[in-house]
Amino acid sequence: MDVEGASTLSVNGAQSVESRSRPVRRHLNNAVYQFTQQNLPACKPVLTPSWVISMFFLIGVVFIPIGLLCLYASESVVEIVYRYDTDCVPDNFKSQKVAYIKDSSVSKNCTRSLKVPQNMKAPIYIYYQLDNYYQNHRRYVKSRSDKQLLHGLTYNDTSSCNPEGENNGLPIVPCGLIAWSLFNDTYSFFRGADAIKVSKKNIAWRSDREHKFGKNVYPFNFQSGSLIGGATLDPNIPLSHQEDLIVWMRTAALPTFRKLYGRIEVDLEEDDLIMVNLVNNYNTYSFGGRKKLVLSTTSWLGGRNNFLGMSYVAVGSSFIFLAFVFLLLHVKNPRPYGDTNLSWNWKGMSN
Repeated sequence: MDVEGASTLSVNGAQSVESRSRPVRRHLNNAVYQFTQQNLPACKPVLTPSWVISMFFLIGVVFIPIGLLCLYASESVVEIVYRYDTDCVPDNFKSQKVAYIKDSSVSKNCTRSLKVPQNMKAPIYIYYQLDNYYQNHRRYVKSRSDKQLLHGLTYNDTSSCNPEGENNGLPIVPCGLIAWSLFNDTYSFFRGADAIKVSKKNIAWRSDREHKFGKNVYPFNFQSGSLIGGATLDPNIPLSHQEDLIVWMRTAALPTFRKLYGRIEVDLEEDDLIMVNLVNNYNTYSFGGRKKLVLSTTSWLGGRNNFLGMSYVAVGSSFIFLAFVFLLLHVKNPRPYGDTNLSWNWKGMSN
């Protein structure tokens, strides 16, 4: 009896579960049917001329103030841009710039003065800008090993880093052309006799520091070959703390780009004269590149960039112009609504 009772309960339970699942399945099938047959509830606005003209005016009235606000924020950013790759070449090497940059016996030190045009509130960001430098070249971009950057020598495959994967039979950490060509110009700043401290802490993305570069991965066999590319790395500091490298390894999409060098944590007053000691090490002369030093403040929108504001103003102006055109056309040549041509709306139709 117990067995029969148990079997009866199990059958009844299965039937109850099946009966509960039927409405769900039926509802799902009904929803799929409505979707495939395009019978789902939908908003179907009637685009009358007055409605379209009003919406165009509204979009224009909203977009133009947003664009002007963005332009104001962009123009409030104070920027100092100085190109130094030509000025820092000695006169006797003006016609032999490549020979100058490759000659290690020639001093690369260069001192220039920058005048602050307006008050610059801290933090003041220091960038180096490179022009005509194609970091997006396919072979250049692929010449790296993300697994090696994270795991170090425990990851032995450096085939993706060629031609800078190994040296003297030993792997290079970090390997690849991107790391090998690390930017190595340096800047130091003085206001009068006082040095201005440059902070390089947290100049790289936090996600890169914590998840893409290993905390126990140290440079090994780096820049030890006969052909030196760019800067060297301290073998006693892990890659996760070498923020200049982390910033450089995030390749740019366009041939003109800026990368963060550091921050000045003190305010600079208008008409202050800032002395900059440059070390012009990086070779951009071989491919016609240009180097610039940039000092910039920021606004709530970021650095100086008028594109967003101009785009909003242009789109808003276009919508208002089109609204006026549609309004004139509607006033001059009004058209009856389509439903007036329906048979049951004809006037004088006999019953």
